[in-house]
Amino acid sequence: MGDFDFFVGTWNVVNRRLRERLVGSDEWEEFPGVSVAHGFFAGGGHFDEITFSTKGSAGATIRIFDPARQQWSIYWMSSDSGVLEQPPMVGRFVDGVGRFYADDQHEGRPVRCRFIWSDISATTARWEQAFSTDGEQTWETNWVMTFSRVSGR
Repeated sequence: MGDFDFFVGTWNVVNRRLRERLVGSDEWEEFPGVSVAHGFFAGGGHFDEITFSTKGSAGATIRIFDPARQQWSIYWMSSDSGVLEQPPMVGRFVDGVGRFYADDQHEGRPVRCRFIWSDISATTARWEQAFSTDGEQTWETNWVMTFSRVSGR
């Protein structure tokens, strides 16, 4: 519990996302975001909303800690779809790095999805998403968010 306590507050976000996934693309788009995060359940739960002003959309994440399994489940929803996406990403932090996995689909194609939270400090954090189509032999990182804490909030 408490692994995501660092994230409570307001963050400016630099998003870097592949324009096309799983096609060998190396063309990235960059766009800003603002994330506001809150904790609950004494560190056993967290919620954040991120707005992408230049995209005209937003997303939200709910994170719940399972004390029996000592792992987090992470659920994502988007204003574009209005759906709480399944399955959740599941994992834990080890030595200050969070790794979370789920079997999912991208455009109808089965993928293994991975989130990594790293470079965590009082004022910065990094999140990345990657897909694997070969049983985790290789990964394509397709979205990176670099977080900078907004001062005074």
